[in-house]
Amino acid sequence: MGLFITFEGPEGSGKSTQARRLYERLQARGYPVILTREPGGTRIGELIRRILIDLRHTEMAPTTETLLFSAARAQLVSELIRPYLATGGIVLCDRYADSTFAYQGYGLGRDLEELQAITRVATGGLTPDLTFYLEVPVEAGLERKRNQGSPRPEGSNPEWNRLDARDLAYHQRVATGFQELMQREPQRWRRLDAMQPLDVLAEAIEAAVEPLLGSIAPLEPA
Repeated sequence: MGLFITFEGPEGSGKSTQARRLYERLQARGYPVILTREPGGTRIGELIRRILIDLRHTEMAPTTETLLFSAARAQLVSELIRPYLATGGIVLCDRYADSTFAYQGYGLGRDLEELQAITRVATGGLTPDLTFYLEVPVEAGLERKRNQGSPRPEGSNPEWNRLDARDLAYHQRVATGFQELMQREPQRWRRLDAMQPLDVLAEAIEAAVEPLLGSIAPLEPA
């Protein structure tokens, strides 16, 4: 079995950037590694992603949102994550099931036991070996996200999505949810200050991964 590492955090935490940096570092060292994201990562998952993040879909019911995220996750696990782990490789995933518990559970008030049952079906019980939580104050993270990407001519930000646009109280509940999830499984989580310089944060992440690489065989030189 390979190594499964996920990245979590509030909006604007920089988790996508750090996931990409770790991917590039491991690849440069010759390790078999892939980087994917949730929702998305597969053709079907990317189609579902478009529906989930579209700002126009304000009428989406919480149950619909939950099931769409889980459907995308089921496809990703089946099509990409499990097969690559079976080869002995490393899978890095930008968000995973913890986001459902934080965003749909704590954020939207969905029953956590119900979410756990749905997640077990979607993932077949697959859990990460290590999860990084990049911590940033909620208000600061949202401001980062608002300023992210290249604005369109009309002044809107293409990175700003349907979930980002929810009120501050929602995002604060999500952050509280992540704190509780970390308290429940402290051995799996690594909490890092996302306000640090990018290079400092990248070094800390690579150092935390290093002890887990002993069981991963580097690729043969081409």
